[in-house]
Amino acid sequence: MTTFNITINLEQLKAEVEKSSLDSPVKASLALVLNSLMEKERDEYVNALSHERSEQRNGYRNGYYERELITGVGSLTLKVPRTRDGEFSTSVFEKYERCEQALILSMVEMVVNGVSTRKVTKIVEELCGKSVSKSMVSNLTKSLDPIVNEWRNRPLNTIYYPHIYVDAMYIKVREGDKVVSKSVHIACGINADGYREIIGLRITHGESSETWLAFFDYLKSRGLQSPKLMISDAHSGLVSSIQKSFLGTSWQRCCVHFLRNIMDALPKKNTSEARSDLRELFQTSNLAFTRERKAQFIQKYQGVKGFSKAIEKLDAGFEDAIQFHSQKRELHKHLRTTNMLERVNREIRRREKVIQIFPNDQSAIRIIGAVLMKIEEDWSPKKYLKHL
Repeated sequence: MTTFNITINLEQLKAEVEKSSLDSPVKASLALVLNSLMEKERDEYVNALSHERSEQRNGYRNGYYERELITGVGSLTLKVPRTRDGEFSTSVFEKYERCEQALILSMVEMVVNGVSTRKVTKIVEELCGKSVSKSMVSNLTKSLDPIVNEWRNRPLNTIYYPHIYVDAMYIKVREGDKVVSKSVHIACGINADGYREIIGLRITHGESSETWLAFFDYLKSRGLQSPKLMISDAHSGLVSSIQKSFLGTSWQRCCVHFLRNIMDALPKKNTSEARSDLRELFQTSNLAFTRERKAQFIQKYQGVKGFSKAIEKLDAGFEDAIQFHSQKRELHKHLRTTNMLERVNREIRRREKVIQIFPNDQSAIRIIGAVLMKIEEDWSPKKYLKHL
């Protein structure tokens, strides 16, 4: 098993959490964590699991009552466990002020940064002065699954998404005694009001046409309607699946990926002028001018040695790379590339590197989903396409 040695400045971490702005998902997650801690305390007091017959039992459970707790992330309504003898008392409320930052920090680090349970256990112990087991931390983490799963399976039929970006990245996941590479399919939709949302997350094997069809079926089963424009790279399985899944939808080939493919086919030396000419093709919102410059490029270089393959690629993919011209001119800058989704992938990768190998699919969904939820929350105040 791979281990990681990570040095933590605890004072700095506490200061960062104290000044951080943590909102709804963390608030909901914190409530789950505190409820689970109180449940664990009652288990220890009773000295027996629910419905367990045991001579060592010290008492019996007697339901719950609700109590408000004011925290740094807002007011929480907690379910406080009771016992029949009325003697059980949780330590959560009296110790919360001392332990709040440690619990939030541990949870956020674990979910968003993908840290190990060993590291989280160490942080809680050092900040709270109380030892917790790795299994307890692991179980608390799993209690976050419903939040992520509810978010990623939410209905999509309440608003229309005219523009959708799709992409995939690869992670390593343990399956039994072996480690395999799996693809993370992600879809980002721009809703009818011009705001960005992460509308799809799924982990599967590879990027075949079948896996992309299954991903799009999953989106449609949640109510997704055919968009006006789908933006992606030119992976063959992805492109064919878009055409089969969304009739009447135009496909915009990412101009950055397209240019990179053409330039890779150019000779390495003495092609700086040609490369500059290619970049200009997709930097204008004048479609007639773009077509004219493309014809001029082909005429200029078609007889030059080493340019035939690049010209062939340009001619074959040109129409797919200029579909953004069918939309309003003010939207072209955002619709011609998948740069926005590439930035999302980099944020995931930055956190995924901490883990390196996920223990299972659900662990990957939990952590990647939490990252995507945080990104979406950061997006929510700012309109992405202002001229829809």
